[in-house]
Amino acid sequence: MGKSYKEIMPQITTFMFDVDGVLTNGMITITTTGELIRTMNIKDGYALKTAIDQGFKICIISGGSNEGVRSRLQNLGITDIYLGTHNKMEQFEEYITIHKLNPEEILFMGDDIPDYKVMKKVGLPSCPKDAVPEIQDISLYISQKKGGNGCVRDVIEQVLKVQGKWNGQFDAKYD
Repeated sequence: MGKSYKEIMPQITTFMFDVDGVLTNGMITITTTGELIRTMNIKDGYALKTAIDQGFKICIISGGSNEGVRSRLQNLGITDIYLGTHNKMEQFEEYITIHKLNPEEILFMGDDIPDYKVMKKVGLPSCPKDAVPEIQDISLYISQKKGGNGCVRDVIEQVLKVQGKWNGQFDAKYD
């Protein structure tokens, strides 16, 4: 049997996330002009920013191509954003080659079949609790939070806590 997620979390240096169903709840609102509107969780945003501030790499790989999503993520300090991706494996391979990463040190959180191949390659495949069964089956960590409802915060916070990088910036009253 392989390692547990708790054994892998100490070696994570890079977080990769899908957008729809992970950073959002997977629902879209369609305006009369055809614009697709998504909702993101502010707590996920805080965790993403905190991870960047602690030196972690963050990469977003999504099939969706909403420029509002790109703007939100850029405002958090994320620079590696691949939207409109039809072959997530291709983007994954390109990213790890450019940054000279070992897949074992990567956590990828996805929720549906397009994430499957990449998730099979990383050290810590993870998903929200409402991911499809095929993704849950290969995930070493399944958040108790649903997509768009804090699952990203959950997994980032756990990794940073294991590595001693979460509480360091807070006063004792918040411990």
